[in-house]
Amino acid sequence: MLSEQLFEKAKTLIPGGVNSPVRAFRAVGGNPLFIKSAKGAYITDEDDRQYIELINSWGPMILGHAFEPVEKAVRDAIQHSFSFGAPTRKEVEMAELIVSMVPSVEKVRMVNSGTEATMAAIRVARGFTGRDKLIKFEGCYHGHGDSFLISAGSGALTMGTPDSPGVTKATAHDTLTIPYNNLAAVEALIDANHNQIACLILEPVVGNMGCVIPEPGYLQGIRDLCTKHGIVLIFDEVMTGFRLAKGGAQERFGIMPDLTTMGKIIGGGMPVGAYGGRTDIMNMVSPAGPVYQAGTLSGNPIAMSAGLAMLHYLNDHPEVYTRLEEIGRRLGDGFRNSAAKLGLNYTVNQIGSMFTLFMTDKPVTDLDSAKTSDIPRFGRYFHAMLDRGVYLAPAQYESLFVSTALTDDLIEQVIVANEESLKVVMSDER
Repeated sequence: MLSEQLFEKAKTLIPGGVNSPVRAFRAVGGNPLFIKSAKGAYITDEDDRQYIELINSWGPMILGHAFEPVEKAVRDAIQHSFSFGAPTRKEVEMAELIVSMVPSVEKVRMVNSGTEATMAAIRVARGFTGRDKLIKFEGCYHGHGDSFLISAGSGALTMGTPDSPGVTKATAHDTLTIPYNNLAAVEALIDANHNQIACLILEPVVGNMGCVIPEPGYLQGIRDLCTKHGIVLIFDEVMTGFRLAKGGAQERFGIMPDLTTMGKIIGGGMPVGAYGGRTDIMNMVSPAGPVYQAGTLSGNPIAMSAGLAMLHYLNDHPEVYTRLEEIGRRLGDGFRNSAAKLGLNYTVNQIGSMFTLFMTDKPVTDLDSAKTSDIPRFGRYFHAMLDRGVYLAPAQYESLFVSTALTDDLIEQVIVANEESLKVVMSDER
């Protein structure tokens, strides 16, 4: 099998054989598949096996893989070279489009990844407020910056290292962590650190401990507390931006953060990120202000071209969001119905085109409740789904992301595969 051969070779050349930990299949067992192509709702591995895919490059492929307008934009842009390290028209067009689509963003700075965006956003918040501490939430993942690897989610949970070696005690001291969906804990932490907190960062809908949805009034309560105490509220919309609505989770919930971080979606899936927000805060960024942040490839013309094609399509076709809602609802309901039919009281969290089947009978509202899931059982289920041609995120602690490339027939295939896989897991355990 070519995937197995490639993985064995990769382990001699790359730490753990992968360039991002969750890809290693440690949470589900077995060896990772090496992917060679993707189109629409399908991915194909090096052994020419095809799968219906529910990850979509961890969110950005809202319209499916290799969406033709995005592909054409990249082909056209490449003719003019790959990078200039100088300003381009497309950076301005992208900034104008983002400002028009995202409710809270008045100015925006392009970077190269979601991690860069979140790192820069907290630096700007510290520079703006003159304070050092930040609040983050257990299980929320904001990239691999030092400040964020304190009770992190996603790959850090999967790898069993939520507090990574290499993060200094001083950094940990300035990062305050509390449970998600607990407003009283936020208020108590702010009161205990009066006038010391620069910013509060969270995923408005969490994707990195599985899909976890904010309880009614939670985001508004956080907004009110940040306003009252002069704390910069940062929404990490790397996953939710342009996916849960044209203007992201902030549009869907009607909550305005002070800063927003964005990721791969604004590059049509290519490596890119951005952060933006209120003019007075963004004017702190060099060269307008004293907070330094730079990058040779920031605003890369190829990524900007892909992103412009993607965002213009989303902006001009509101029916995309109607279809995403329908697909997400049908899959969520289908998974719930199959579990109930088999006597499995599992939890399915779903909002729009994001959802997670948690193998627990408890409601999942935060990290502790997510951790009640049966991880070994999820691993068996994951491989049963692979055997039936459905490729899921290789970890319980991840949201799934659907695209408009899923037809009604494919939705039904996924629902049938889910029920069959649950039956296999149950029979294996008897």
